[in-house]
Amino acid sequence: MLWNCIVLLFGFALLLKGADAFVDGSSGIARLLRVPGVVIGLTIVAIGTSLPEASVSITAGLAGANGLSLGNVIGSNIANILLILGLSATIHPLSMGGITTLDLLMVVLSSVVLFLAAFTFRRKAIDRWEGAIFLAIYIAYIWYLIK
Repeated sequence: MLWNCIVLLFGFALLLKGADAFVDGSSGIARLLRVPGVVIGLTIVAIGTSLPEASVSITAGLAGANGLSLGNVIGSNIANILLILGLSATIHPLSMGGITTLDLLMVVLSSVVLFLAAFTFRRKAIDRWEGAIFLAIYIAYIWYLIK
């Protein structure tokens, strides 16, 4: 039991440091290339802060704990939108800055597509082809941002 707690804390520390290193390095390169801050936030920082969640979800999926993967994604998004955004706006009002209507539409679209994929069919599962659609939409969105 104690050993598992130590391994858990050590792994968590490594995940955090790895995500920090990814975000620092990639956003530094993006700034050198004069990439706008909003694009850095919507892509590099978002990916870097999602890497720990992705590693947990991938590991859970490989172990057959698919519910943990889906719960991780949904719970993280709820926490990010309601907890983190709410707490940040409570401390200091947030301006929409460079966030566009398309960015907000992507949030809504991804929620609607997730709902349709997960809850409209009898299996109540997200299949590989649906996952591929999610990836394709994300890649198209990133391509649009960078272009």
